[in-house]
Amino acid sequence: MKLHKHVLSAMIVASLFSVAALQVDAQTDTPGIDQRQAKQSQRIAKGEASGRLSSQEAARMKAGQANVASMEANAKADGKVTRAERKAIHKEQNKQSRRIHRQKHDRNES
Repeated sequence: MKLHKHVLSAMIVASLFSVAALQVDAQTDTPGIDQRQAKQSQRIAKGEASGRLSSQEAARMKAGQANVASMEANAKADGKVTRAERKAIHKEQNKQSRRIHRQKHDRNES
């Protein structure tokens, strides 16, 4: 009987640790931000490949993407991405998206 209580206690403790680990992951998960970063990087690569973005323009766009990635890493550093941090990252992603669009459509193809 004592063995069963010990096993049950161990299972409960393990479950609690699993739940705590999932909560930490949920607080730092940013799949929407990551997906958008990937899409914007693809837009830059396609623009460069097609000649719609010069190498200098592409480099500036990549630096902008690196800035967003840095913001995301800083937000995750304390273990929780707050609503304000997500909002700031989304705002910067919107700015980068507009820049990519403007540069790809400014008719100064190389």
